[in-house]
Formats: sequence, structure tokens, C-alpha cells
Amino acid sequence: MAEEIRFTNDRSEITALWAAIFKDSESDISFFLDNCLNKRCLALYSDSQLASMLFLVECAYCGKKGAYIYAVSTYERFRRRGFAGRLIEYAKTLGCDFLWLIPANEALFDYYAKFGFKTLLFSDMAYDNRVVFNESSEICGYLYDGSDFKEPRGMLFSEEPFEIGSTGIYELRRG
Repeated sequence: MAEEIRFTNDRSEITALWAAIFKDSESDISFFLDNCLNKRCLALYSDSQLASMLFLVECAYCGKKGAYIYAVSTYERFRRRGFAGRLIEYAKTLGCDFLWLIPANEALFDYYAKFGFKTLLFSDMAYDNRVVFNESSEICGYLYDGSDFKEPRGMLFSEEPFEIGSTGIYELRRG
């Protein structure tokens, strides 16, 4: 099988995979695609078919440039081949100071930890030190939807020492 990782803007392919995995309506998906201005869709193709994707939404924290990983998805027939993991590893090479995500459920914390992500506690209150997006408030709200948690917890990956602010994002000790 020929496999390729690349960015895509193919709306029909993106919409089909997103709807298949997350069961969102086409209008909900279109809202994100039309209104999130600072995003890129990283995709893995297997034999020229979209198999897996994730979005990288530009963000910043304490003056550092990052990407928020969103809508990680793989068609059922392509699962257990490491495609999502390969996309995550590829995203690490794109020159961001950090990658950040909010796992949708408890089981995903262990999955992302395998890729070097550390669990953090996130608050969307207006602290000085917080992850910020150059997006509308509607898109920011959209980015936090989909988590099973009342107060979403985030995970961070950075190869460089990362200054954790005294407010906004705290290291979370699990145990």
C-alpha cells in the first residue's frame, strides 16, 4: 500500500470522514471549515484514499507559537495501523513550539501520553497566561466542545522546556 502524509483542503473528503467518526451534521462541520481561519488539515492517504486526519489550529501561549490538535479521526477500516499516531508524529516536525489538545474522554489521555503529551489542567477564564487563538469566540467555543468533561483538561507536547504559567494552565498530578 502506498501511503502519503500531506495537507489537504478537500472539503468533501474532510466532511465525509468527520461525519463518519463524530456523527456531526454537515452544517456543524461546515461552520468549523468556513469560520476557523487559522487551521490546516493534515491527512494520511492510503492508496490515494483519505484514511486519517487531524486539524492544526494556530494558537499561542506566553509568547510561544503552537498548534491545537483537533478532530483527530481515522476511518474504522484503517484503524490499528498507527495512522493517527503517524500524523501526530509528523505534526511534531512542523516547527511549532508546542502542540496542545483536549482529549475527548479519559481513555485518550493514555493514548496521547504515548506520544509525549503531558496532562495539564485547563481553564478558559481570562487569565494572563492562557492558550489563545486568533479566532472568533464562536470558534473558540467550538474547539472546546466534544469533551466528556465539564472542565476540559488539556495535554501539551513540547521538546523545549515549557514555562507553565502561574494561572490558566497548571500541571495536573494524576494518581
